[in-house]
Amino acid sequence: MADITRRRALGFAGGALGLGACSLNAGSDINPLEMPEAYAGEIAFEHGVASGDPMSDSVVIWTRVTPKSGTGTIPVVYRVKLGDKLVATGSLQTSAARDFTVKVIAEGLAPATRYSYEFLVPTVDGDVTSPTGTTKTTAEPGSDTPVRFAVVSCSNWPFGYFNAYREISKYDDLDAVLHLGDYFYEYGVDGYGGQVGEALGRRHDPITEIVTLDDYRTRHAQYKTDPDLQAAHAIAPWLCTWDDHESTNNSYRTGAQNHNPEENEGDWTTRKQHAVQAYLEWMPVRDPEPGRVKEAIYRRFQFGSVATVFCLESRLTGRSEEISWFTELGGLEPMDVPAKAVATMAAVQSDERTMLGAQQEAWLSEGLSESVAEGTQWQVLANQVVMARVVPPKFAETLTPQQIDDLDNVYLNQLVGFSQLGLPMNLDAWDGFPAARARLYETAKAAGARLVTVTGDTHTAWANTLIDVDGEQRGVEFGCTSITSPGFGSYMDGVDGLGEMFADANSEVEYHDPHGHGFTLLTLTKAGVRGDYVKVSTITEKDYTAETSVRFATRAEGAGMTRLAKV
Repeated sequence: MADITRRRALGFAGGALGLGACSLNAGSDINPLEMPEAYAGEIAFEHGVASGDPMSDSVVIWTRVTPKSGTGTIPVVYRVKLGDKLVATGSLQTSAARDFTVKVIAEGLAPATRYSYEFLVPTVDGDVTSPTGTTKTTAEPGSDTPVRFAVVSCSNWPFGYFNAYREISKYDDLDAVLHLGDYFYEYGVDGYGGQVGEALGRRHDPITEIVTLDDYRTRHAQYKTDPDLQAAHAIAPWLCTWDDHESTNNSYRTGAQNHNPEENEGDWTTRKQHAVQAYLEWMPVRDPEPGRVKEAIYRRFQFGSVATVFCLESRLTGRSEEISWFTELGGLEPMDVPAKAVATMAAVQSDERTMLGAQQEAWLSEGLSESVAEGTQWQVLANQVVMARVVPPKFAETLTPQQIDDLDNVYLNQLVGFSQLGLPMNLDAWDGFPAARARLYETAKAAGARLVTVTGDTHTAWANTLIDVDGEQRGVEFGCTSITSPGFGSYMDGVDGLGEMFADANSEVEYHDPHGHGFTLLTLTKAGVRGDYVKVSTITEKDYTAETSVRFATRAEGAGMTRLAKV
């Protein structure tokens, strides 16, 4: 193979991130790399290594250098190996301008190949080497090799230990980890999870809600000190997309439920830019293509002829303003609730409401058509929020009087009455954007796509068969539980059979588990797709066990697929 020399760094336009040119050599007869001038200070690699956004010939590799002394830029060397053979190396610089993070596209790699990688900083006291990570490129079209993903979401530091990440690190055959958002949470120690964190000794840093660029960088840094998260990052490449908490709760294009300018949190655009900049610095993702805004991180990946993965962005670029039952119905007398609920649903059903925005909808439509035309079997949507239509069980009928009396939460007491109306429970999901969902389903139908939607957000497990307004199956949905964030079952802990109540109340819901923590192991072949729902026994202690609680699968059938069924 001929030597290939490319100059490429991954970052913002120009030199805003403090990165020098990145010299990459790839091939069997690699040129020796001339070491850059040594750094006159001490450094450490305190945040591990990570890789992401794999393609058949390239992958993003990432680390962060922590300066202990010295000033100025820090030289960094990276190395990618196949076994003991060096296949790619290069050098670059990082600095405070990008919070000393390092993100490189290693190119010229072979398809469907597992590589190791590491970083090195030459200092005047000797070379300092990072931990070693493992990554994998994707198969080229035409390959029918099965694909395996670990699907995760919602890792809240104060709520418990990241045992599910530790469990993922034991799988050395993953093609990728799909993180569907809420990689971290924005709250301070007096917010969501704060009391549990105090008891466990897991306090958020900084202790206040994060708003500034330094705040977001500090929160990213804290999470990446976790050894279990580091282990999961080091085992396989990740495909990441954000949900709301990477910026703030229930965010949308023009604001957020948890953004309050009157409380000295500034304007929304500035806060959003801070969140996005820190995310692009600290996560192993490719930056948006030239011409796109930085928030537009939606992107597409091909895994042979088995699957195309579309990582969606459903918060910051096109999402319409939040409509919340809490806001619309809170404080009303019970007799006034039905009329207000009807009026609210009329607003929810507006054709103008959008989850993805027109530009991303067009991108997805084109991508689905291309994927099917290229002979790809499954079109996977890496999606944040539940896509299936879900109404709550009629709790006044399914709960006993004693269970209703035992509910000690104002929201839950209101939910008992609301549940009798037969309306969507969660308007922060696709149920709050039915016209946008209908457009997506029409796009999938026109393309002939076999949709496999993977979903996070709810901290609970779902197995759903997606049905359009004409009663036709459009796809299936695997909803993963959380790494640590509490699910709905934790608030109704004394109610047995809660998951079965949801399944009985909803024709699209095959299975629902509102308890526990873990991830979904998703295996895709040309014949079918199976989701293994893996649970860890505890998140409040570091010693744990793991088990597969249930498996659901679909198989290709004609031009479509079967309903999800337990296997």
